Amino acid sequence: MAKIINLKPYKDFFKSESTGGILLMLCVVISLIIANSGWGDGFNTLLSQQIGLETPSVDLKYSVLLWINDGLMAIFFLMVGLEIKRELIEGELSSIKQASLPIIAAIGGMFVPALIYTLLDPSAETGHGWGIPMATDIAFAIAILSLLGSKVPNSLKIFLTALAIVDDLGAILVIAIFYSNEIHFEYLLYSGGVMLVLIAFNYFGVKKIAFYIIPGILMWYFIHHSGIHATIAGVLTALTIPTNSTDKASPLERLEHILVKPVNFIIMPLFAIANTNIRFESKMLTNITSGLSIAIICGLLIGKPLGILSFSWLSVKLKISKLPTTATWSQIGGLGLLGGIGFTMSIFIALLSLDNPEYQTQAKFSILIASLSAGIFGYSVLKFLGKSKKRMILKENTE
Repeated sequence: MAKIINLKPYKDFFKSESTGGILLMLCVVISLIIANSGWGDGFNTLLSQQIGLETPSVDLKYSVLLWINDGLMAIFFLMVGLEIKRELIEGELSSIKQASLPIIAAIGGMFVPALIYTLLDPSAETGHGWGIPMATDIAFAIAILSLLGSKVPNSLKIFLTALAIVDDLGAILVIAIFYSNEIHFEYLLYSGGVMLVLIAFNYFGVKKIAFYIIPGILMWYFIHHSGIHATIAGVLTALTIPTNSTDKASPLERLEHILVKPVNFIIMPLFAIANTNIRFESKMLTNITSGLSIAIICGLLIGKPLGILSFSWLSVKLKISKLPTTATWSQIGGLGLLGGIGFTMSIFIALLSLDNPEYQTQAKFSILIASLSAGIFGYSVLKFLGKSKKRMILKENTE
């Protein structure tokens, strides 16, 4: 008689919101193993392989790595943008005081790390890298937070998501203004035209998702060719998709439901495997006390939480903003630590701002050390706070 296998535990596992985070961390380990094994060179060749279409009028032939970081990640940003818009309309960010806090926190999380970097490394060779510790890797930060499950309130997850989006938009602006060789304004004009079409669709009540996705893809193409990081097209498209504050499923909610599993179980794992591809070298350890490494590590590990917490506190004290529902200042501090996960966006800025390959390699290693440390510290702090809060609630209920 055939043995009946109980599939419920597996179904429950894949339904768990922490599963995507666990899978992402596993892919980080796999990528580091591949990069430092005999498969490393072959993997780099695969990532640099050119695929796509190229004609006299259409240029869509890029490396596998670029398709992942600029193409697939635009879908991730589309999903995150949908979540933010939903919260702006009917959730945790629906009031000005709630919506302003992640914006102000993100500004602090960019300004303070850049200042710390500049003070610690004003050298002519690497001082131009002040933008490196400004970035938060939204994918990895959210993945770490998802591992905590119910130990952190949903309002805190929304706060981190909004903060990380503002942070990434800030990083994109910094790249465009300070680190881009050339901006093609005609393509920005084209993308602006597409955005106006999307806004018009929303205004006239167009409900079909395809009427937003197809122009969104076209906008991605124009923004990419403008010289600005194309993932912003995902956020801009998301902001135009209709939603409502009723129980009836809106186009936004339907699309969000469609994207959750592909993003968590395909796009994010591919992103992690492609971008954690760092080969360790002995000189990385010997140079860890250099001005470049110290500036990056201190910027991400100290500057990020300090900037996020201090600007948030000031904003609340001035009555400009208010804390997320049921969240505490200690949790905002723990969240600030997760903001120190710079990773891929920081590496991207490092490659743009540092010309010397040796400095680029050292920056990558420093970013990895700081990001791993920020993830571990942030997770540990928030987990401890979650357990302490749960014990307090249980104690109050028994008294």
